[in-house]
Amino acid sequence: MSYLFNQLFFNPLYNLLIWLSAVLPWHSLGLAIIILTIIVKIILLPLYHKTTTSQKKIKALEPKLKELKEKHANNREEQAKQTMALYREHGINPLTSFWLLLIQIPIVLALFWVFRDSFNVRPEILYSFITPPALINATLFGLDLTAKNYVLAILVGASQFIQMRLAIPPIPPSTSQEKSFKNDFARSMNLQMRYMMPAFITLVSFGFPAALTLYWLTSNLFAIGHELFVKRQATTMPLSSGQ
Repeated sequence: MSYLFNQLFFNPLYNLLIWLSAVLPWHSLGLAIIILTIIVKIILLPLYHKTTTSQKKIKALEPKLKELKEKHANNREEQAKQTMALYREHGINPLTSFWLLLIQIPIVLALFWVFRDSFNVRPEILYSFITPPALINATLFGLDLTAKNYVLAILVGASQFIQMRLAIPPIPPSTSQEKSFKNDFARSMNLQMRYMMPAFITLVSFGFPAALTLYWLTSNLFAIGHELFVKRQATTMPLSSGQ
């Protein structure tokens, strides 16, 4: 398993990072990290875009889903059947998020290890056509990417907070008739994802070298841009079958 992970994910990404460091101005590791992160994000963008669009569609269908739930409250099988039929009618695959997560896990892990090992060239895993730079410049705008940087860590947390607010809008307070353990639990999870998660990520980032926090910040900014694009698209594109 380790061999497959290295051959399929770690080695190609590591070689691409070293190649970028060699061809970019000043052999900049920071610029190489930013560009490699954007390349990976663009490759994953079709899947990520489909997932985000599906989530927006499901959100728009909530009134109809609520009607189905009330109509078939005593028949769970029929409720599930009608829900799936509604999803198919609007071209929604609820498993898309799962597949995206499954695909992303090895890539994100590989990027983490690549950027952790990016300060030193490892000739034994370089492809024959990759010529490494004589010296990798591990600074960017005066920041030492090999050391911890609290400013970058705070920016990572702030960008994560913005991304979570865009991706997970707040749940409005329920009326006394709607109050239930399920609704209260959903609201609690919503608050934790929007506030506790960015705070946790900020604390974790304090312990990482700046190379990793730079990757995380770039990834978050890309995701924010995509969320804003999807939101704008959702306001101009009607919910219809097969979209």
